[in-house]
Amino acid sequence: MASRGTGKQVRKSAAERRREIVAAAALVGLEEGLECVTRQRIADGLGVQSGLIHHYFPVVEELVAEAFARATTAELDGLLPEAAAGAEAADGVDGVEGGPLDAFRRFFTLISGAEFDNVSKLWLNARHLSRYRPALHGQVVSQELRWCHRIEQIIARGVREGEFRCEDPWASAVRILAVVDGASAYINTSADRRTEPLADLARRLAEAELGLAAGGLRLP
Repeated sequence: MASRGTGKQVRKSAAERRREIVAAAALVGLEEGLECVTRQRIADGLGVQSGLIHHYFPVVEELVAEAFARATTAELDGLLPEAAAGAEAADGVDGVEGGPLDAFRRFFTLISGAEFDNVSKLWLNARHLSRYRPALHGQVVSQELRWCHRIEQIIARGVREGEFRCEDPWASAVRILAVVDGASAYINTSADRRTEPLADLARRLAEAELGLAAGGLRLP
């Protein structure tokens, strides 16, 4: 019979523990809703006492805000990797094989799938709750600007490299993201009746904003 290991358990640093708590809260927020991010819920998920969560987050609203920021930052980096916005090619970055055109083709394909539903629900949830929660409001504004800025950077790179034609990358980024968000507004209610008519709306707008022919942002 094999014996159990008797290795000494390594104590996590404060920074590691805090990251673990925020990561767990981000997953709960994404899958269940930000209202479910409570000390007890996160403690139960991690197998620790709720007092430990309180130690790191005496104000639970700060945990909710950080959970939202972590979840949306991770989704942004997955959908539009930062490398796609830079001067260097994004070869080998999570499926991004080239420049801005490839990055946007991949982006609009991913957001049209059911896997994006939880992200849409999270944003809708956060925007509602942020009316009453100042810490969350600050993160919602910050993340909105972060997403717009990432899109702006990719557009600007595409203009420099001759893939796009756009006079104002920031304005186009804001309009594109507004349509992506607007098309997701029915995710909790009549999505089954509205999804199909809205499926290509954001991509079609983006094609027009970037001076591309219809279908230019479809994956080949």
